Amino acid sequence: MKTITFNGLRRIKDKLPAGSSARIAAELGLPIEVVRNYFGGVNESAGNGGGIHIEPGPDGGIVILDDSAILEKALVILGEIDYNISTVEANV
Repeated sequence: MKTITFNGLRRIKDKLPAGSSARIAAELGLPIEVVRNYFGGVNESAGNGGGIHIEPGPDGGIVILDDSAILEKALVILGEIDYNISTVEANV
Protein backbone atom coordinates (compact mmCIF):
# COMPACT_ATOMS: atom_id res chain seq x y z
CA MET A 1 0.00 0.00 0.00
CA LYS A 2 1.31 3.46 -0.91
CA THR A 3 0.14 6.97 -0.12
CA ILE A 4 0.58 10.00 -2.40
CA THR A 5 -1.19 13.32 -2.81
CA PHE A 6 -3.76 13.54 -5.58
CA ASN A 7 -1.87 16.43 -7.18
CA GLY A 8 1.38 14.45 -6.93
CA LEU A 9 -0.23 11.57 -8.79
CA ARG A 10 -1.52 13.99 -11.45
CA ARG A 11 1.94 15.53 -11.82
CA ILE A 12 3.39 12.09 -12.56
CA LYS A 13 0.65 11.47 -15.11
CA ASP A 14 1.25 14.85 -16.75
CA LYS A 15 4.97 14.09 -17.20
CA LEU A 16 4.30 10.81 -19.03
CA PRO A 17 4.73 10.83 -22.80
CA ALA A 18 1.79 10.26 -25.14
CA GLY A 19 0.77 6.61 -25.30
CA SER A 20 1.94 5.77 -21.79
CA SER A 21 -1.54 4.81 -20.54
CA ALA A 22 -1.88 2.31 -23.38
CA ARG A 23 1.61 0.94 -22.71
CA ILE A 24 0.96 0.54 -18.98
CA ALA A 25 -2.40 -1.12 -19.68
CA ALA A 26 -0.82 -3.56 -22.15
CA GLU A 27 2.08 -4.44 -19.85
CA LEU A 28 -0.23 -5.08 -16.89
CA GLY A 29 -3.05 -6.70 -18.89
CA LEU A 30 -5.58 -4.04 -17.90
CA PRO A 31 -8.17 -2.07 -19.85
CA ILE A 32 -6.83 1.38 -20.72
CA GLU A 33 -9.75 3.06 -18.91
CA VAL A 34 -8.60 1.47 -15.64
CA VAL A 35 -5.20 3.12 -16.08
CA ARG A 36 -6.79 6.46 -16.96
CA ASN A 37 -9.06 6.27 -13.90
CA TYR A 38 -6.03 5.48 -11.74
CA PHE A 39 -4.61 8.86 -12.67
CA GLY A 40 -7.83 10.74 -11.98
CA GLY A 41 -10.11 9.86 -14.89
CA VAL A 42 -13.83 9.58 -14.24
CA ASN A 43 -15.09 6.71 -16.38
CA GLU A 44 -17.10 5.01 -13.65
CA SER A 45 -18.20 2.09 -15.84
CA ALA A 46 -14.56 1.00 -16.21
CA GLY A 47 -13.88 0.98 -12.47
CA ASN A 48 -10.56 1.96 -11.00
CA GLY A 49 -9.12 -1.54 -10.74
CA GLY A 50 -6.32 -0.22 -8.58
CA GLY A 51 -7.86 0.05 -5.15
CA ILE A 52 -7.71 3.83 -5.03
CA HIS A 53 -9.07 5.66 -2.02
CA ILE A 54 -9.12 9.48 -2.03
CA GLU A 55 -9.49 11.46 1.18
CA PRO A 56 -9.82 15.25 1.39
CA GLY A 57 -6.70 17.09 2.39
CA PRO A 58 -3.94 19.41 1.24
CA ASP A 59 -2.54 19.28 -2.31
CA GLY A 60 -5.75 17.84 -3.74
CA GLY A 61 -6.22 15.26 -1.02
CA ILE A 62 -4.52 12.05 -0.04
CA VAL A 63 -4.65 9.02 -2.33
CA ILE A 64 -4.15 5.60 -0.80
CA LEU A 65 -3.18 2.98 -3.38
CA ASP A 66 -3.87 -0.64 -2.45
CA ASP A 67 -1.93 -1.76 -5.54
CA SER A 68 0.86 0.49 -6.78
CA ALA A 69 1.71 -1.50 -9.96
CA ILE A 70 0.38 1.21 -12.29
CA LEU A 71 2.29 3.92 -10.42
CA GLU A 72 5.47 1.85 -10.51
CA LYS A 73 5.15 1.27 -14.28
CA ALA A 74 4.69 5.02 -14.75
CA LEU A 75 7.83 5.70 -12.72
CA VAL A 76 9.78 3.21 -14.86
CA ILE A 77 8.65 5.09 -17.99
CA LEU A 78 9.73 8.40 -16.42
CA GLY A 79 13.08 6.83 -15.56
CA GLU A 80 13.52 5.84 -19.19
CA ILE A 81 12.94 9.48 -20.17
CA ASP A 82 15.20 10.91 -17.46
CA TYR A 83 18.07 8.56 -18.27
CA ASN A 84 17.42 8.33 -22.03
CA ILE A 85 17.13 4.56 -21.83
CA SER A 86 15.16 2.61 -24.40
CA THR A 87 14.20 -0.16 -21.97
CA VAL A 88 14.51 -0.56 -18.24
CA GLU A 89 14.60 -3.87 -16.44
CA ALA A 90 12.96 -3.43 -13.08
CA ASN A 91 11.36 -5.49 -10.39
CA VAL A 92 8.14 -3.56 -9.87
